[in-house]
Amino acid sequence: MSEIGQGIARREIHGWSIRHNAALAAQARTRGWWLDTTIAEAAAKLNRAEPERVVAIDGGHRLTAAKLYADALQLADAMRRQGLKAGDVVSFMLPNWYESCVVYLAASIAGLVVNPLVTAYRNAELRFMLDDCRSRMIFIPSSFRKHDYVHMLSEVCPTLPQAPQVIVLRGDSGPFVSYDEFRASGEAVDNFQRVDPDSVRMVLYSSGTTGRPKGVLHTHNSLNADIVQLHERWSCDAHARFFIPSPVSHIGGSIYAFEMPLLFRVTAVLLDIWDAEVAVETIVREQCTHTAGATPFLQQILAAAKKSGSRLPSMELFICGGASVPPSLVREASEWFEKCVVTRVYGSTEVPTITVGAVQPGDVAHAAETDGEIGYAEVKLADVSNGEGEIWARAPQMLVGYLRQEDEASAFDADGFFRSGDLGRIQDGKYIVISGRKKDIIIRHGENISPKEVEDVLVLHPDIGEVAIVGIPSERTGEMACAFVVARNDAQLTVAALAEFLSARAVARYKFPERVELRESLPKNVTGKVLKHQLRNELVESDKRAG
Repeated sequence: MSEIGQGIARREIHGWSIRHNAALAAQARTRGWWLDTTIAEAAAKLNRAEPERVVAIDGGHRLTAAKLYADALQLADAMRRQGLKAGDVVSFMLPNWYESCVVYLAASIAGLVVNPLVTAYRNAELRFMLDDCRSRMIFIPSSFRKHDYVHMLSEVCPTLPQAPQVIVLRGDSGPFVSYDEFRASGEAVDNFQRVDPDSVRMVLYSSGTTGRPKGVLHTHNSLNADIVQLHERWSCDAHARFFIPSPVSHIGGSIYAFEMPLLFRVTAVLLDIWDAEVAVETIVREQCTHTAGATPFLQQILAAAKKSGSRLPSMELFICGGASVPPSLVREASEWFEKCVVTRVYGSTEVPTITVGAVQPGDVAHAAETDGEIGYAEVKLADVSNGEGEIWARAPQMLVGYLRQEDEASAFDADGFFRSGDLGRIQDGKYIVISGRKKDIIIRHGENISPKEVEDVLVLHPDIGEVAIVGIPSERTGEMACAFVVARNDAQLTVAALAEFLSARAVARYKFPERVELRESLPKNVTGKVLKHQLRNELVESDKRAG
């Protein structure tokens, strides 16, 4: 093993190279952060102890521990019969449906690496990610939100050097294999070899400033650590019913839906299509105790609850993060949801749950004015100026590297701290306050958008000379994307014109700019870099003056 930094080495497990620090690993085990188990083992144990326990609720469907385990064993055997072996990648591009729980567990049983994909991705993103992680199999809906996924995969697969086998859920499978047919090809046999908890469990793509998505690697143990932390700090145990409107293709949604029910007997309550009134009805009907989501979820649930006159008496904890969270919103929600702690948190795909919020009842000041108390992570500030610096974190729940090792060069310091790219300060010794981002990322409805990725497409437009996309605050979505455009030949470019151009190039709709500002030139520094902060500030101030 070649040494990387101080105590950081590489380990090879099932064909994956991961970063490893023996001293930090020993500490994680000693302190009970790494459980050295997998959810496959946890599922077998829960099946023996409480087979009728409901682990997931999807509308009228209630998935018991026994049914989940039996279906996952059968699906894992079907995967094995197709030649998949430990370390191979299985993708799923599924809504918040109970079948996603089965796919995730089946992959764990078979020692496979899961690759959750956002349902909003389209041809361009899907083609890159499936090829990048060498996916062997992908599970998709036949259609969802009026999009034909079977048709999309029919277009994407022929363009890949090695196309994955496509399994289709809930509808016409077209030229591919239906989920029910595929699962039926296996047997529910419990004869799989034990999986190394240090092996890669998940590759999840995170937008980066380079414009190319980066594959984030997590192990069974790194995910264990986050679950242990939430169990301890958020009281996520057998009494909890966790309402999950956030996509299971995100790090948060996957942890809440797939991991916590099996490790700590939490019940996951899934919602596939966001509707605030339906969310309130579901929380009330299912007596949900916990939920987490980006700013728009809290805003809209609060508005819907007030409209219906419900104070959601079963709710104990509402976690809000993923974008700027106005302190006034947290205070308003805390006042309305009288029995619920509403708090901001901070984390990322690379280091989930860096802070655990301010969860002490009555501590509205820290819940509203900070991004939460530091949990299991070690945090330090770099390049500090006036008390603020870049947040660097090292934690038992952090990533074990990127799929492409070249992405790690600037991501870590010599001691293994992850450079977040976010700017902030430490308040009262243990709370983080995020003040901005060095990363040029827009977070819209909880989804990360890389401006450069979209700019790289728009610059090909014949009527665009220059383009810079910035995020500006939005009450509805957290942030919205605004395209500053220098047009050629006095062309009058509009939001619709840019959308048409991006759509023709198979860019996901959620990445489309929602506003266009035409400029004769863009401000730049001496090296020619566009001063996006200046554009952003000018627009925000202009909007304030306009009222």
